[in-house]
Amino acid sequence: MQNIPQEPLKMAVHHEETGAVWRLSELFLQHIPFEHDNLIFCCIGTDRSTGDALGPLTGSILTNSQFPYKIIGTLEKPLHAINLALTIEELQQMKTYPFVVAIDACLGREKSIGQIIVQHGPLLPGKAVNKDLPPIGNISIKGVVNVGGFMEMLVLQNTRLHVTYSMSNKIARALLLAYQRHSLKRKHKPNHHRNNRNSREQISYPNFGQSGNI
Repeated sequence: MQNIPQEPLKMAVHHEETGAVWRLSELFLQHIPFEHDNLIFCCIGTDRSTGDALGPLTGSILTNSQFPYKIIGTLEKPLHAINLALTIEELQQMKTYPFVVAIDACLGREKSIGQIIVQHGPLLPGKAVNKDLPPIGNISIKGVVNVGGFMEMLVLQNTRLHVTYSMSNKIARALLLAYQRHSLKRKHKPNHHRNNRNSREQISYPNFGQSGNI
């Protein structure tokens, strides 16, 4: 069983640093409840903008890799400003309340470009381009794809696809690795279910529809 710690989480890993996939997988393994009955990955963004395609690219890579969890948001069927509110409403109406991992691109300082940020609480999609969209996510994964502060929409549209794809690839690979490590741990614990009949009750799941500090 994985316990979600209550202290605030905000960690950043640069996608080009040595061992980035392993470090990210360690964070994911510690803070994403892979045993949850309704774990959902919401990959936000659009394929019409190279910078904003980080989410859909990640979703497509995971889908093509047979990732065994529900994925909302791919290059084929993106999750973006038009359908985000409806998607959140559908999530909130599910019989088993979901734990949502939200993945999106963001803008930041020049020295932060390439960083993948993992933190507790929801992210605010569209914040970089001054769009007022509802928050989403129990855990958020953000990739800093370019510099913010000036003509953000144009900056996103002119972001190098290589940067966006490389970051998406690292996020997807780290999630796959974290899931594989989680599965191996469960195989080596035959008494897991007997000793933890309702492990979900031991995990704190915040409301992904409520805004937090990003």
